[in-house]
Amino acid sequence: MSIRATLALAPVIPVIVIEKIEHAVPLAQALCAGGLRVLEVTLRTPAGLPAIEAMRRAVPEAVVGVGTMTKPEDFATSANAGAQFGVTPGLTEALAAAAKKAPFPLLPGIMTPSELIAGLGWGFDTFKLFPAQQAGGVNMLKALGGPFPDVVFCPTGGITRATAPEFLGLPNVACIGGSWVAPNEKVRAGDWKGIEALARDAAALPRARK
Repeated sequence: MSIRATLALAPVIPVIVIEKIEHAVPLAQALCAGGLRVLEVTLRTPAGLPAIEAMRRAVPEAVVGVGTMTKPEDFATSANAGAQFGVTPGLTEALAAAAKKAPFPLLPGIMTPSELIAGLGWGFDTFKLFPAQQAGGVNMLKALGGPFPDVVFCPTGGITRATAPEFLGLPNVACIGGSWVAPNEKVRAGDWKGIEALARDAAALPRARK
């Protein structure tokens, strides 16, 4: 599945930090039950890769990707874990080269027009604007839409439930990344019904681009 096809599956991609491996499956089940099938599991904790493996085995309806990829070797370890797409916070020539050899598509992170132009030169046309709010948020995306009309974004970083509709209303935004649908306090408490409710609300958000 192409990265654009993946982003089209839901308006919000949960950005997930797994602290305990036993949380992985019930969290994925709750998010999918709420209508958010595309999940980004970050490599911010040692449980990240085992969580991807567990989700892929137990929740086949989920599309599980790996986030916070910062090194070329992350592509091989993520592929071995079963990741179906990758996400980076930035983009370098080394990461772009590793992505070409990977068995899954990449959503590369960019923050500036120069980084975007470099990414286009490496063959990408779909990007994560990160960190979205610090990079200029909605106004930055509107500004990029003029010189780069064919580029599609998944802005991530600092987006809340309150600001989500503003981002999703832009024609160059396919979806957004958000952590509010899987807050750490609910995960730690095992409040899977609460997370399912947050996911259902997020999945119903309208967007200009599908």
